[in-house]
Amino acid sequence: MATITADLTSGFAVKIRDGDHVWHADEPTDLGGTDTGPNPYSLLLGAVAACTAITLSMYCQRKGWDLHSVSAQYQHDKVHADDCKDCDDDLTGYIDRIRSEIFIEGNFDEDQRKRLSAIAQKCPVHKTVANGAEFTTECIFVG
Repeated sequence: MATITADLTSGFAVKIRDGDHVWHADEPTDLGGTDTGPNPYSLLLGAVAACTAITLSMYCQRKGWDLHSVSAQYQHDKVHADDCKDCDDDLTGYIDRIRSEIFIEGNFDEDQRKRLSAIAQKCPVHKTVANGAEFTTECIFVG
């Protein structure tokens, strides 16, 4: 189980820790932050992109396939549900949309390319974001 701690340091700047690793998040200056780190959506996209690259690399290693490099590029935006041709008819307001382009370099035949295209959407973080997660929240007030 992963445990992450995020502490607000000043303004909107946050120090994030997971044991041995420390990184930062913030909001851009036009939203009142100091831009000392990526915003939370960028961190989320980074997690999906990293998981995608790792998943493809692990898969190719297990299969013994000739992977040279993987680069995953993700973008997030909000679109009006009325403008979303692939959305459910029951949706109203805005929805989150994540788009990706995954650049895979290596020597692959057509069947391997099709399989890697499917595997790219099966990384665990991608599946969690796409399927949603059950949240439980307990606010503990100190002082």
